[in-house]
Formats: sequence, structure tokens, C-alpha cells
Amino acid sequence: MDFLSFKTINKNDSKNWIIMDAKDQYLGRFSTKIALIIRGKHKTNFSPNLDCGDYVIVINSKKIKLTGKKWINKKYIRYTGYPGGKKIIFAKDLLIKDSTKIIYKSVKGMLPKNRLGNKIIKNLHIYPSSEHKHQAQKPIQLYIKN
Repeated sequence: MDFLSFKTINKNDSKNWIIMDAKDQYLGRFSTKIALIIRGKHKTNFSPNLDCGDYVIVINSKKIKLTGKKWINKKYIRYTGYPGGKKIIFAKDLLIKDSTKIIYKSVKGMLPKNRLGNKIIKNLHIYPSSEHKHQAQKPIQLYIKN
């Protein structure tokens, strides 16, 4: 009997490049769509243990929206590792400092917390304005309604 016949065959299609515009999009709903695409759940050959998603380019991250009073109430907390090293930054200040980190942190929280999640997040490219450096990949524009 052929020992190769019992192995699972994973058919992976080539990865596509998708460009998404964050202008006037709400952070949570927009991030779930990004996470779904870079994870590959929209494909028929989805496998939870493989990186079978597409590459995503997000433009205009400066123009993302939050609902309610989240601009002044939402906190991003990190710890440096030293005593008294708790750092807190509000969403409004993070947008001014680096607008790409808001989308990055949101999408990363929706991915698996393991080596696969660390590999998948590298398929996400975020830019604060409408210019990006991936024209050679011929990305497909994906339009999302609010």
C-alpha cells in the first residue's frame, strides 16, 4: 500500500493582494473584515492550521473613525517590565503619534495567539495616507460599506 495516500493534501491557491480604504470606516467592523481576509476564512480551501489568506494593504489609516466617546476614553495599556513601568496612551493620542498602530493592534487581537498568528499579521500592510509601495503587486480594490 502506498504510504503517501494517507497524507492530507492541502491545496493552496496563490495569494492575492487586496487594498482596503479606511476612510470613514469604523475601527471594529473594519478590523473584522481585515482579519477575515488575512486569515483566509473567505476562501473555500480554508484550513485553520495554515496561512492561506491574502495580503491586505490598508490606506488612509489617519481617517479611521471610532464611535461614541472612545477617542477620549479608550486606553491602550502596555507594561515595560520595570516596577512602575505601566504606560497608558489614549486613542486620540495614538492616532496623532502613529495612526497605523490603532488598526494593527485591533487586527492582531482578532488573530490566533500563537506562531500562526504572528506569521499571519505580517500579511498586513498599513499606510497613513493613500500612497503605498505595492503597485507592482497589482492589488485589487475592495470597497466596504459602513
